Amino acid sequence: MSDLRGGTVGETSPTDAKAVAPRHRASAGGARTGRRRARKKAPSRGKRILRTAAMGLSVLILATAGAGWWFYQHLNGNLHTVSLTDGAGGAGKETPDAFGRTPINILVMGSDGRNLEADCKLGGGCAKTGVQSGGNADVQMVVHISADRSNATMMSIPRDTLVDIPACTDQETGASTPGYHGMINGALAYGPACQVATVHQLTGIPIDHFVQLGFSGVVTMSDAVGGVGVCVSSDVYDTYSHLKLSRGEHTLKGEAALQFVRSRHGFGDGSDLGRTYSQHIFLSSMLRKFKSAGTLTNPAAVYRLADAATKALTVDTGLGTVKKLVSLAADVARVPTDRITFTTMQTVPDPDDENRVVLADAAKSLFATIVADQSLTGDAGEKQAKNTASPTPSATATASPAPASGIAVDVRNGTTTPGRASAIGAALVEAGFASGGTTGNAAGTTDTTTLSYGAGRLAEAQTVADALGLPSSHLERGGTGLTLVIGGDWTSGTSYPGSGASPEPADTASAAAGAHARTADTSGTCAEVSPYKTVEINGVPMTPAQAYRAAGDKADSDG
Repeated sequence: MSDLRGGTVGETSPTDAKAVAPRHRASAGGARTGRRRARKKAPSRGKRILRTAAMGLSVLILATAGAGWWFYQHLNGNLHTVSLTDGAGGAGKETPDAFGRTPINILVMGSDGRNLEADCKLGGGCAKTGVQSGGNADVQMVVHISADRSNATMMSIPRDTLVDIPACTDQETGASTPGYHGMINGALAYGPACQVATVHQLTGIPIDHFVQLGFSGVVTMSDAVGGVGVCVSSDVYDTYSHLKLSRGEHTLKGEAALQFVRSRHGFGDGSDLGRTYSQHIFLSSMLRKFKSAGTLTNPAAVYRLADAATKALTVDTGLGTVKKLVSLAADVARVPTDRITFTTMQTVPDPDDENRVVLADAAKSLFATIVADQSLTGDAGEKQAKNTASPTPSATATASPAPASGIAVDVRNGTTTPGRASAIGAALVEAGFASGGTTGNAAGTTDTTTLSYGAGRLAEAQTVADALGLPSSHLERGGTGLTLVIGGDWTSGTSYPGSGASPEPADTASAAAGAHARTADTSGTCAEVSPYKTVEINGVPMTPAQAYRAAGDKADSDG
């Protein structure tokens, strides 16, 4: 007899036996029954694959989450934190704008201390003392990020500036001072908080945070981004920092990057002022590298950068977690490079010591623009701040006014409030602007209102901004016509909120005069090699270019 599967009863193969056996299960009493039981249908091959994939995905998610948590904890463990006010005076407090937003001011310090074995190896000077504590803040830069995150100013403070150091005590080392008059970089010997208090006392700028890194930090950071592009105007050999480069463009990594940012005898007049200018070129290039898609979308590059940064940094307790540093980095990333202005605090020679400088009166205007949260990037001048030796034109300067009747504006709603574009568009027409503009929704929501303008249409954009009460910091070059995108900072009314509530300070042309202003989007600018005899070989004074030729047997820094 054949069963329903085509086999013959009593002549089963081993495979058939496995299939038949489950039909003859023992009953509760131990007797077998011939009754078939309905078998549960086996899952299809497709379902089995999906089930296996789901299990694998679950394991992957758990593993990734575990790795992410480990990475987060690892980075937090890298950070060294110090209280902003430990043993020092106050650092001031920011004033919120009309919307309750506050700017951010950070003091970035580069220390010459030999606090790690790697610093000793790079900087030397540890043969007798070994690893040391403390050090001088040979690089000091106040980084100001505007309240609306649309612009930033980075102001260098020359290390040779003579100032009054306040009374300070370093809570970690116990080093203290009742206060004295001396070089500003020396305040770091009494702790980072003392350096912060000194800068605040000098400038009146509130300092919210500080970030400090040493020699090895510069090396690891430049390596983490794959090198930083720089250019030098001539052959240069600084026999003090050991920087040796041929004329033209170079990509610097590791120790070569450190030699470049440390070089003061290779550039300018051989003073610390020339060094700040070359550092701006280096930092501008690094910022552009940070923002490049290849750097921040590559997981391996991000890991190297995050690991290197957190190991290299000492920060205040307010920035003492990776989450807070990431938030700060996001604020910086929001600012376009053409809206980031590098400046150097204006100084004049000290009448009692030609090797030292003191604060110039012009610096007070520069400090005032930062305190008032005013951009130094001049839209009206089409970013003439790119000219390294030219003062930045006023951000409030206006081109010849354009009549409203000939201006059509496209308005887009970037808020979650319906009808905003139509309301502003109608208000513009009622104010005398042309009716040819369109209204509609933006591609997505945005926090900040912007007015973009095409080439040759700056005057028209200023006319629109004046009519709406929109600050000049909200204007940006882009597109072909005029497009107003309403952001979350303007959810009601037809005049920009807070317009006219607080007048802007003195024009930024005077604030940036002599400040060597340049924007971070400037590429191809070469650091000016000193034409003076600022270095020497075997006791013979010579220019850095002469030293380069005389040291033909010494390898270039990027060799």
